[in-house]
Amino acid sequence: MAHPYHHALSSVKKWGGTVDDFMAVHSWFDQSKEITADFRHRALRHHAEGIFMAETIFGQTLSLSTGRIIPTRWVGEQHVKEDLGFIPSFADWVKAIRPEPWMGRTERIEAQVDPHLVSPVVEVT
Repeated sequence: MAHPYHHALSSVKKWGGTVDDFMAVHSWFDQSKEITADFRHRALRHHAEGIFMAETIFGQTLSLSTGRIIPTRWVGEQHVKEDLGFIPSFADWVKAIRPEPWMGRTERIEAQVDPHLVSPVVEVT
């Protein structure tokens, strides 16, 4: 697995600037290694929605130390492509997850929380 530093070096090679100009974005993509330290961490952010989420967090553009302004999306796309070879959708990740019984268990709580569904109280005399 590539380290965010190496992704940042790759960004510098593409767009100029310094490693520090790119570290926050690349570190954010790989922050999910805190959860699981193998390739599965990528399911959290390494997809099209993750790239757009990075724009929401870091802004639509990055201002490099050289004064150049580039789209944040370019950096996210670069990161995901370097790790996976292409940009998957989140649906691509979901299709690869093997469903387990606990994932589908639900408890119906409507009657407990919705006063319109609760049976009326009957007074006994």
